[in-house]
Amino acid sequence: MSIKPSDFGQAGSTSRSAPRIVVLTGAGISAESGVRTFRDNDGLWENHRLEDVATPEAFLRDPALVQRFYNARRAQLNDVGCNKGHQALAEFEAAWPGEFLLVTQNVDDLHERANSQNLLHMHGELRKVRCSRTHTIYPHSGDILEDSLCECCNEPNLRPHIVWFGEMPLFMDEIYRALDTCDLFISIGTSGHVYPAAGFVEVANNAGAHTIEINLEPSQVRDNFAEQLYGPAGEVLPGYLQQLLSDWQQN
Repeated sequence: MSIKPSDFGQAGSTSRSAPRIVVLTGAGISAESGVRTFRDNDGLWENHRLEDVATPEAFLRDPALVQRFYNARRAQLNDVGCNKGHQALAEFEAAWPGEFLLVTQNVDDLHERANSQNLLHMHGELRKVRCSRTHTIYPHSGDILEDSLCECCNEPNLRPHIVWFGEMPLFMDEIYRALDTCDLFISIGTSGHVYPAAGFVEVANNAGAHTIEINLEPSQVRDNFAEQLYGPAGEVLPGYLQQLLSDWQQN
C-alpha cells in the first residue's frame, strides 16, 4: 500500500510540514546481515541461561563468564556488514525533509556503518564499555579482560555497555517525546515480546500516528498496527521508503 502524506496524523506537524517519523528496529534487520540473535527457540542465549549472562546479578556472580559471552558477541561484528535495510534507512533519513528518529533494540553497530545519524541504542552498544563505578562510557572494540583497566579510575571496573534484564533501557524520555509527537511509526524486525519497545506502537497510536509493521512474520503485537508488510527488511524497506519519499515530494 502506498501511504500519502494526507494519511498521516498531525500530532506535531503543520499542514505542510513533513511528517515526523519514528522508526524502531529489532533483531530481524540485523539477522539478515548474519548477526545471530541471542535468544534461541529453547530460551537459551548462545547455550547459556539468560540468568547467567544477561543480568546484573550474573555479572556480580561470575564476571569472567559474562565478559567472555559479550567478547564473543563483539568479535562477531567483525564478520558481518550492514545490509540493504540498514542502507535504505540511512539514505531515507538523509533525504527526508522532516524530523526522523531511529530507535534500535540492537546492540551492534550496523546502523552506524550505514551512516544513520539520529540514532538511539535503547539497549546499549557492544562496541562501548562502561565503568561500573562512575558510569563513564568509552568506545571499545576488543575483548574486556578481568584485568582491563578503566580510563577514568585506572581500575578493572569495566562492564559491557549493555542493558541487562532488570535494568532500565536508555533514552526513554527522548523516545517517548518523539513518539508523542510523531506522525508515522514504523516497526522493523521486532518480535513484539520485549517491553517497553513492544508498547511503542500504542503510544504512537494514541498520538494519532499512522503505524506500520515491517517484519519477516507477524509479531505478537501485529493487531495494534494499522498496516503490515511482511518479508525481509532488505527487500521490503528500500521500495517502501522510496515510495514514501516520492509521495511526499509529489504532494
